[in-house]
Amino acid sequence: MPDQSIPQSLPEARTPVDAEEPVDAEEGVPSETPSPEGLTRRRLLGTAGATGLALGTAGGAVGYAAAPSQATPLSSIGADEAMFHVKHQPGITQGLQARGHLVAFDLAAGAGRKEATALLRRWSETARRLMAGEAAATDDTDVARDAGPSSLTVTFGFGNSFFTRTGLEKQRPVALDPLPDFSSDHLDKTRSNGDLWVQIGANDALVAFHALRAIQKDAGGAAKVRWQMNGFNRTPGATAHPMTARNLMGQMDGTRNPKPADPDFDQRIFVPSDSTKDPAWMADGSYAVVRRIRMLLDDWEKLSVTAQEQVIGRRKSDGAALSGGTETTAMDLEKTDANGDLVVPINAHARITRPDQNGGAAMLRRPFSYHDGIDPDGTPDAGLLFVCWQADPLRGFVTVQRKLDRGDALSKYIRHEASGLFAVPGGAAEGEYVGQRLLEA
Repeated sequence: MPDQSIPQSLPEARTPVDAEEPVDAEEGVPSETPSPEGLTRRRLLGTAGATGLALGTAGGAVGYAAAPSQATPLSSIGADEAMFHVKHQPGITQGLQARGHLVAFDLAAGAGRKEATALLRRWSETARRLMAGEAAATDDTDVARDAGPSSLTVTFGFGNSFFTRTGLEKQRPVALDPLPDFSSDHLDKTRSNGDLWVQIGANDALVAFHALRAIQKDAGGAAKVRWQMNGFNRTPGATAHPMTARNLMGQMDGTRNPKPADPDFDQRIFVPSDSTKDPAWMADGSYAVVRRIRMLLDDWEKLSVTAQEQVIGRRKSDGAALSGGTETTAMDLEKTDANGDLVVPINAHARITRPDQNGGAAMLRRPFSYHDGIDPDGTPDAGLLFVCWQADPLRGFVTVQRKLDRGDALSKYIRHEASGLFAVPGGAAEGEYVGQRLLEA
């Protein structure tokens, strides 16, 4: 679980404004300059003179965002809307969401390119409607009837096997070659990979479930669920001020996540339009590595706080490096104590995962925690649904994970139980569906 990555939680709930307000992926506050992509939008519903106005519509449209006369306006959390038609697919640079679902599908026997094309058309239209706070076009379940968009995002990707199933082998990116084996792997193949992958996130659990159910129903006879996982994060507004997220080990996790404001952010995270090693349909897209990482919490919690901090290389209370300062103070890798020992241990997780210790390799982590119950022996099945984004998984995830394999102090307290790698194309333009440039090539 490389340290440089988890985006921070969104800021506490506040009055939304009718303007573009992208959220910085690390700082967790609206950036000072609007994003050219319009990644997110906050809009107040049901205000005086605007009752009945639906999010993303010109008023009078049928949808969950429509407010009856005298209705109480939605809270800022409910009113938050992420745009579907953007340069990069939604769900990559937005801040952490309170609830998430990851689901992989395999195309049904006999289904191929034609069926996949029709499916991506359906999925894209459903995602667009639900992200705008509207009902699904057909057979809506009413689960989210009373809620607004709640920052819902739906993101689509293609696995290695998809290209064989659809006869598009010549369009398969080299970057989708299978990930190598790692020493911490204990992978369940039935919960790994898949032809198609969908990531759903929202700040309301019912809104997220509503989207999951709609996507599953849309699959119809074209594709069947291969595996599905549920996750969560801290709810926006749960802390007195925006803070870096904590994982289930209690550690502040994500201090060094790349920021959109970094001059090389796009270079590291997104495939350029003039790439010579990726197919043209991947322009403005990214590669997602998905790992179900079980935390061995019983063993971890037996450690003293000091011992836990030595494993991570940062203070548990505020995320500051053991070399001193605040959370954002640069880590001093050479600082020693009175005995001449390194203050940040040589095998500390935060030291090993630093980009400057991995040839500049970095990735944007945007995970969810998970808890899937308690085993018969009392062991919690809990940990991290790790999702990281990069322009090149070999240079990003693989480089860092190989380094971790060689001596990360955290390795004895975690276990990688499922894995997937997916090509996530750029966002769909107005009038397009996700993947159109691939499927209609």
